[in-house]
Amino acid sequence: MVSRGQLSRVHVRAPGKINVFLKVGALQDDGYHDVAIAYQAVSLSEDVIVTPADDFSVSVTGSVELGRVPVDGSNIAITAARLLAAKTGYRGGAHIAIEKHVPVTGGMGGGSADAAATLVACDALWGTELPRDDMYELARRLGADVPFALTGGTAIGTGRGDELSPALASGTFQWVLALADFGLSTPAVYQELDAHRERHARDIFPADPSPSVDTDVLQALRAGDPHMLAAAMHNDLQAPALHLEPGLGDVLELGERNGALAGIVSGSGPTVAFLAADLDAALELQVALSAAQLNVVRATGPVHGARIIAD
Repeated sequence: MVSRGQLSRVHVRAPGKINVFLKVGALQDDGYHDVAIAYQAVSLSEDVIVTPADDFSVSVTGSVELGRVPVDGSNIAITAARLLAAKTGYRGGAHIAIEKHVPVTGGMGGGSADAAATLVACDALWGTELPRDDMYELARRLGADVPFALTGGTAIGTGRGDELSPALASGTFQWVLALADFGLSTPAVYQELDAHRERHARDIFPADPSPSVDTDVLQALRAGDPHMLAAAMHNDLQAPALHLEPGLGDVLELGERNGALAGIVSGSGPTVAFLAADLDAALELQVALSAAQLNVVRATGPVHGARIIAD
C-alpha cells in the first residue's frame, strides 16, 4: 500500500458481467426477491481515473451512448467515493473520470463496475488502506452487483446477488454481445416478471423462495465447455424483457441462426450475449451480426475484478 497523499493519479479497470444463469425467487414482503446467479466477468470493461480534489466531481466519456449517465452527485461513483471517505474519515475529495465501454442500463453491471473501480482507486489515492471485508461491505451497500465487480472471475451470487462464493471454472469462453441503443429499467423488468407470475399463477409452479444455481451450470463452468454451458444457460428475466422489448427476440433468433451456441438476455437486458464455440466462431458471428446492422462487440471471460492499471 502507498502512504496517504503519495499518489497524484490512480487508474483502475473493472469488468462488465454476464449472468450465465439467473433464477429469481418469490416476491418478498419488502418488495425484493432472492436470486441465484452465476456471474462471469468479461473483457468489456470500465476505466476509472481518480485525481485529488477538494470536493467530489465526475466526468464521463466512452464508446457507448452516455445520455442516461448522471454527471452530478447522483452518479454511483461519487456515492462510492463519499462512502469510502465517510468510512475512513478522509476529509478531501476526488475528481472521478470514467471511460465507459459497458452499455448503460444494459444488464451488464456497468454502473456497478464504476462503483467498484472508484472504491479501489480512491482507497489507493488516499492511502486509506481499507480492510478487504470493509471494502466488500461498502460494495454491498452500493448495489447487488458491486461486490462481484470487485472480485471478477466466475462466482455464484445468492441472497440479493451480493452473497458471493467462488465457482470453479476453467478455460476461456468466447462471447459476442449485441448492444442495444436503448436501456431497460431493472425494476420495470422485475415488475413485469411479478405480473407474469401473478397472471399465470394457476398454470406455473410457484417461484422457489430460495433459488439455487443448477448443477449443470456449475459442471459446465468447471469443465470450461461452451457446449455444456450453452445447454444450461437460463435467465428468469429474459421473458419479461422480451415482453417489454419484443425486438430482442429477433436478435436472439438472428444470432442462433448464424452459429451461436446459445443466446441469452444479460441480466435485465437489453444486451444480448451470444456464446460461441471458439474464437473463429465468435469472429464469424460478429461479422454476420454486424452485416445485419447490429452493434456488436466481442468479449472473453472470465477476467479479473477491479484492479489498478499501471499507466
